[in-house]
Amino acid sequence: MKKTDLEKLKGKKIAGGGFGASDRYGKGAADPGDRRAQREHDREQGLIPFAVKLHGDLVRDLRARAEAKGMGLNEMTAELLRKALDGK
Repeated sequence: MKKTDLEKLKGKKIAGGGFGASDRYGKGAADPGDRRAQREHDREQGLIPFAVKLHGDLVRDLRARAEAKGMGLNEMTAELLRKALDGK
């Protein structure tokens, strides 16, 4: 690069323009607003985040069972927990 090109890039960086934002890697990423809206939607439905650590083989079995029934992993896990708690 020429010295003048380098100076132009420095100027863009200082001005906040950066080196040209590419959508290549960030394309389709969830915006913070989208996550906030999703959390609000979950709250309205009475859903509470509940993190657990499970063995990989158990998670594979859960995913396979959920796909076989055509439901999501969250719904499948909730159904199995409900059955276990009800004693069925």
